[in-house]
Parts: sequence; C-alpha cells; structure tokens
Amino acid sequence: MCGIIGIVGAPGNQVANSVYDGLIVLQHRGQDAAGIVTSDSDNICHRRANGLVRDVFLERHMKKLVGTMGIGHVRYPTAGSNSSAEAQPFYTNTPFGVSLAHNGNLNNTPDIISGLLEYDHRRINTSSDSEALLNLFAAEIQRSVDGRPGGMHALEEDDIFRAVERTHLRVEGSYSVVCLITGWGMVAFRDPNGIRPLFMGKRDSGNFTERLVSSESVVCQSLGFEMERDVDPGEAVIVRMDGRIISKVCHPKITHTPCVFEHVYFARPDSVIDGISVHKARLRMGESLAKRISNSFQGDEIDAVIPVPDSGRIAALGL
Repeated sequence: MCGIIGIVGAPGNQVANSVYDGLIVLQHRGQDAAGIVTSDSDNICHRRANGLVRDVFLERHMKKLVGTMGIGHVRYPTAGSNSSAEAQPFYTNTPFGVSLAHNGNLNNTPDIISGLLEYDHRRINTSSDSEALLNLFAAEIQRSVDGRPGGMHALEEDDIFRAVERTHLRVEGSYSVVCLITGWGMVAFRDPNGIRPLFMGKRDSGNFTERLVSSESVVCQSLGFEMERDVDPGEAVIVRMDGRIISKVCHPKITHTPCVFEHVYFARPDSVIDGISVHKARLRMGESLAKRISNSFQGDEIDAVIPVPDSGRIAALGL
C-alpha cells in the first residue's frame, strides 16, 4: 500500500506545494518514505528520503522543487527493503527522462528483471518492483520510437499507449502508476483488474485546465480540484504540458476486481473509490456483520464492540 499523486499545472504555476499538500492528505497510505519529482520544459528536480512528509521536505528542499508538473509518493514497504534508495519516485534518463511513482505489488518481478537485462539491456539498482516497472515502461517507450528521427519531438501519444499495452502484457499484479516525461507531459495508468485505486480531478486556472491524479478522491477536495472520475481498469491517461488530455483503454480483456481492503482499511473514510463511498461501505460492513452475529449470539451476551484498529470504528458503529 502506497499513495501517489501527479499534477500538471498552468504555465508559470509551480506545483511542488500542491503535491506536498496532497501527500499530507495521503500520509495514511505510507509512513516509511516520501518523495517528489517536479519538471519544467527542460529539467527535473527531486527530493526523496525515509520519513514522514513533514520531515522529508523542509523549506530549503521545497524551494528547489521547481516546475509546472510534479508527481509524489508516500511509501509503505510491501516489496523490496526499507532502504532510502527505494524511496520513490524513481527516475531513468533513457529515453527522454521518465520518472515513476507506483502503488501496488508485482507478482513476477524476477521475470521482469531478468527480461530487462536479457532483452532490453537494462540493469536496476534495487530490489524494488517499482524500479523494475519503471525500466520496463521506459524500455517499451524506447521500443515504440526506435529508428524514428526527431528526438523528443518524435514522441507521440500513440507511442505511450503502445508502451502501456506491452507493459500490461509483461506485468502481473497490481499497479496504479503516475509518470512524468520531462518536458513532455504526465502519464497515468491502472492495471486491467483495477486492483489499486486511481482518481482524476481538474481545476480551471485562467484559460488553462490543470489536471490531478491521485490514489484517493479526497485529495481533489483538499486541493480545490473538481472531482472528475476514476481512471478505468486498463486505461492510460496522458496529460500534455499544454493541457491537452487524451485517454485510451490499453488492454483487450478488462476484469474489474478491486482490492476489498481499500474499503476495509487502506482508504480514508471521506474518499469515494470506483463510485462507492468508503464511509458508507464500512457502515454496511458493520450492518452485515451484525446480521451474522445475531444468528449466533443473544443480545445480552455481548458487552462491548471494540474497533481495532481505529479504521474499524465506522464498521463498529454500523454493527
């Protein structure tokens, strides 16, 4: 379980503070490490380390995070190690400069790593499944544009969609992903089973529509973005630096099987995931449990209902 966020802002609007505020809202999804990458038309700036968001990013760090695009990540380590080297977002220079933040768990990481070395000539530096996913996606982008002249100008939206399609074919597991391509735009995509959540929002800034993607809808409300919709399972969404947005479902077989623990434990109760209120879902879970209990116990046999941990409080109220 991790939390991810990405923002494409209007020209001249620095997004680092908004990404920081979004990570504070998502802090419940990971307390091990945090990171932010920002980008302008030419460069990236980054800061990532172990610790809570408020401890990782001091004022001197925030001043250096310049750019109108940014992605962020809070980490709860379910794969790899606790090393600060595995704090996200990860970055690879080739091709074009790609940064990636990932929420989920891959089931075939050893196969991905060996394939990257054998076929794509890429070696990763950590045991993180997220770094393997970054290099796989980057390798597929490279494959999409190989042999075409024009450098960054040669990269088209269809190249990204093809890269996402082939990534789906090579990856097994859960992954909601947000990427920055330096000087080009932001890419967000979700696994074909929609296991981990990913939500979109928008905000008008003059003649420009700013875009946000995040693990939970509550980030939109907190940052003043209009809640738009969930990213569909298997869908890829591209937001260019000039504000253009295009999306496509990049998998031929979609089976929506979201993780029930998002509603049980992971998500904030004021979030809405795939159209379902987390708060209402937890109340209904408690009510359902009450019906089962009533078939086994008399009312005077129960002295107390105790929520453990605190995220169980709403279900306990329903019970």
